[in-house]
Amino acid sequence: MEAEEATDALVDGDVAFSRGTARAALAHRDFRIVWTGTLGSNVGTWMQNVVLAAFGYRLTHSASYVSLLQFAQLGPLLFLATPAGVLADKVDRRKLLVAMQLQQLVFSFVLAWLARGGHPDKTLLVGCVLVIGIGNALSGPALSAALPQLVPRPDLAGAVSLQSFQTNASRVIGPAIGGVLFPLFGAAAVFSVNAVTYLFAVVAILAARFPPTPRSHDLRGWRQLASGFAIAWRDRLIRRILVTMATMSFFVLPFIGLMPVIAADNLSMEVRSLSYGLLYAAFGTGAALGAMSIGTFLAGHSKPRIVRVGFAVFAALLAAFALSRAAALAYMVVAALGFAYFATVTSMSTVLQQHLDDRVRGRVMALWIMAFGGTVPLGTLAAGPLVDRTSITAVMLGGAAVALALAWYADLADVSS
Repeated sequence: MEAEEATDALVDGDVAFSRGTARAALAHRDFRIVWTGTLGSNVGTWMQNVVLAAFGYRLTHSASYVSLLQFAQLGPLLFLATPAGVLADKVDRRKLLVAMQLQQLVFSFVLAWLARGGHPDKTLLVGCVLVIGIGNALSGPALSAALPQLVPRPDLAGAVSLQSFQTNASRVIGPAIGGVLFPLFGAAAVFSVNAVTYLFAVVAILAARFPPTPRSHDLRGWRQLASGFAIAWRDRLIRRILVTMATMSFFVLPFIGLMPVIAADNLSMEVRSLSYGLLYAAFGTGAALGAMSIGTFLAGHSKPRIVRVGFAVFAALLAAFALSRAAALAYMVVAALGFAYFATVTSMSTVLQQHLDDRVRGRVMALWIMAFGGTVPLGTLAAGPLVDRTSITAVMLGGAAVALALAWYADLADVSS
């Protein structure tokens, strides 16, 4: 085993990579296969996400309906992440992941069929998106728990950085492709292409060698479902990370789901246009670079310090984006905003993953997914009617104030020492 790990750590002229970097994580075959396959799937997912929001806004011109679609898409993460985390610690993660990828494939084709007409049933659209969101919620903790097992612990920081980079690289490629396909072929074509991309993830998961799931059989029933919360409550570091992420998701991040409203109201953009797709792609470009920075030039820096500085910078940039009225300026500001956003979030995720024991990783990462992904649509659902009554600018400025407060609260060095 030591010889194999040593071999994996060497490439191109037998030059060893620095441990904990993104390059070191990619040297491991199984991680590389799954990472590449899920990148293809995520490109399709974000292509669908950005077009879905624009499609919903174009149908209704209502921020409330857009927020409802976003809640249907990501809301299941809030309610199903806990049982999904238990599943991730109890069943074969490979089989669970394959089943959920195929479920999302089927219902993405159903979504395409519903969207094919000029006046689709808005209730059925929400229902179909909800079913896709359920598949995503049930697979999220399993993937978050499985990926760190595909690299040795010294390379975990690089793996977490790459996983965040993958999510955000897809935010660049997906919206760019969607921004071209949507005006040319319509939403149904985009949703169909997304359905096909789930096959990339299925093939990769089947090709990789997954280690056995470390299982704990000491709890049953409701105690097992609540065990992740009990672990988080007892551990000060986990508790502070989760509270920080949930607060950010609810009060600060709804602007992401309401990007079509920002484009239309503040920047006078047509949401069925390449310029809107590029706005989302600029945000994704910055986010991808921010995530990647944690496994490259910021790899040796203190992650707790990056978190606090990142929140302060994020607050200033969010306020600047809220006040932007020129598209050229908005592209630059939103790219920097994306960088600060994911440098901060990836640093928090890295601290959390390095802190966890494999036997509880699925259950705790389910809480992370609830805080990160599941709380965002809840905040968006609340923000939509508020935007309709006030303005998107006011809601974003409120989020900037909360982000500034989190720069003070999120002192992870204080609780990890």
